[in-house]
Amino acid sequence: MNKKLAIILVLLFAALMSIPWLISHMGWVALFAFVPLLCLDRLADFARPRHFFLWYYSAFLLWNAATTFWVCNATVGGGIAAMVINAGLMSGVWAIFRLSKKKFTGIVPYVFLAVLWIAWERTFFNTQISWPWLTLGNAFARSTSLVQWYEVTGVLGGSLWIWGVNLGIFALMVNLSNGNFAGWNVRRRLALPLAVAIFAIAPVVASEVRYATYAEDSCGTVNVVVGQTNFDPYEKYTSVTQSRQNEALLEQFALGMKRTGSASTLLLAPEAFTSDVCINDVTSGPSVQTFLSFMENYPGSEMLIGASTYEMFYRNSAPSALARSFGQGRWYETHNSAIMLSNIRQPQVYHKSKLVVGTELMPFPEILSPIDEALGGVMARCVPQKEISVMYVQDSIPMGCAICYESVYGDFCTGYVRKGAEFLSVITNDGWWGDTPGYRQHFSYSRLRAIELRRDIARSANTGISAIINQRGDVVEQTGWWVPDYISSTVNRSQKITPFAKWGDVTGRACCFAALLLLALLLCRFLIRKG
Repeated sequence: MNKKLAIILVLLFAALMSIPWLISHMGWVALFAFVPLLCLDRLADFARPRHFFLWYYSAFLLWNAATTFWVCNATVGGGIAAMVINAGLMSGVWAIFRLSKKKFTGIVPYVFLAVLWIAWERTFFNTQISWPWLTLGNAFARSTSLVQWYEVTGVLGGSLWIWGVNLGIFALMVNLSNGNFAGWNVRRRLALPLAVAIFAIAPVVASEVRYATYAEDSCGTVNVVVGQTNFDPYEKYTSVTQSRQNEALLEQFALGMKRTGSASTLLLAPEAFTSDVCINDVTSGPSVQTFLSFMENYPGSEMLIGASTYEMFYRNSAPSALARSFGQGRWYETHNSAIMLSNIRQPQVYHKSKLVVGTELMPFPEILSPIDEALGGVMARCVPQKEISVMYVQDSIPMGCAICYESVYGDFCTGYVRKGAEFLSVITNDGWWGDTPGYRQHFSYSRLRAIELRRDIARSANTGISAIINQRGDVVEQTGWWVPDYISSTVNRSQKITPFAKWGDVTGRACCFAALLLLALLLCRFLIRKG
């Protein structure tokens, strides 16, 4: 195999696949980005090079590194592990595809590759150690006018579209290169290019029409003031007092309340804004008392704050594998929480369910907790909420609150709508990554959730980007990066249920079924040969 050509194809694949995650309005590049890797794979079929695994592993590793290098700003070890392991999982899918070509012929191995890849993406959404950041359908997160049909399919519909167009282009190239195309009659010559063109263009046309004709659904509105306090997360917990942070937040809320002209307003603060909240008695914390005192000046207002919370237990044995001991029958569990405060109602609490591995989540706690204890308690042990729930604004308006990483999971977020959520909030702290593509990517994924669920979203981020996003995924209003700011606006409420919210990830489930059938058939063919 020509090594120079192979290197060019690897680099071309990595560059093309990275563009949608790094440059706005370039999601369409993903529709042909796999072609160089497919060409390299075809070359390998003829040349049969040794250790070809290293070639496509390198391609996936470069793609991961170019798009998610910023994780290393928060944790070098975690960032490297995410890139290395994710590239390995992608390579595992490709290795099975190459293995299948020994038993399958024609288009079957390529269909197998597409459904197996999407099945892996769907499975990765639901594993304990989960990193679905580079799900192919996320390529259109900053090209939202192209994927308004995500309200039916979710992001895995985008993954299917990407594979379909890439494989169609590759099939056309193969038939041109091997001379088959020249031997076809006119009708057949037109059929393949036309089919590829239709599969590439029809979703765009349908989406643009839907985008142009979609009317924002509203069964009422909610006034919101979104705070962006802009404290460096690396200094927030060491050199800035909580009282100073509270003061800055309330100054923003006071300015925002002047603009709303309505006392019935939801005040939105970022993720983990305070850490002095005990779940056993939420209102006893100093920060909560300060917030409640502030809201006395605005009767009817409510405040949603992100908080690092803890819950005390007094018992002889640990309440869970994730609990830590204070000694003498005292235990505590920690949570990443959202707390809804009101002067006329009891606090509402929601604990983050989708936790970040390493910094929040300890996977397999029954195994790792004893090891952590022996090391002196160095691992994160946040306890997730077992079942998704909604909060109520003004005691009657259901709202879903996605905390940080949860906004990456489309199928998970359908749970808010099934529980009755009429709009969504996202609270996050993306400052850990610095001024990198990371915070922009995370922000853009909220736009996909707005389309999938057709729900307005109010987003509060400590250092940006905070925003109001409408049901088409448009950014109605947003703040800058790394500046203290606030947004005073309204969000529409909707009770309509999209097909995706109602039926869930049908595309992913169908691909899982197809992948299992083909895997079973592949296994049978290997066993029959051995027999």
